[in-house]
Amino acid sequence: MTDPHGLAPLLADHPFFRGLKPEHLATIAGCASNVRFDAGAMLAREGDEAAQFFVIRHGTVAVESFAPHVGPVIIQTVSAGDVLGWSWLLPPYNWQFSARAQDLVRAIALDGTCLRGKCEADHDLGYELLKRFAEIVAQRLSATRLQLLDLYGQVPAPR
Repeated sequence: MTDPHGLAPLLADHPFFRGLKPEHLATIAGCASNVRFDAGAMLAREGDEAAQFFVIRHGTVAVESFAPHVGPVIIQTVSAGDVLGWSWLLPPYNWQFSARAQDLVRAIALDGTCLRGKCEADHDLGYELLKRFAEIVAQRLSATRLQLLDLYGQVPAPR
């Protein structure tokens, strides 16, 4: 595998990818590119196609969901060392949440279609990534549950 952008060492240093085999890192890096977002920029919009995910290197991103009568509700905040996005992994490949840069964000974007193809070709790589993304999904569900308790737990019970 080639690493046209030299991103494999950056991925290897990221907590999400630590412990992966060098050949898996090189494969993943082949689907990667550097990106940046200014404060207020949307990285993802709930319901849109989830064609990629992001390895956050610098900055802070608010993970949001729209609630009727309330507007956008921040579910979780991710920052350097975190990964944003798991919706690229499961059909229908649509973002489940929105994501907005809170300040300047530097990240590595990974092409979901490219990576899904590589995981199909190398099931060991696919299994390693699936285990890691399962943790992210669990964290996001837990954060959503806590946010819902906070949002609706303060509403008086109907009489």
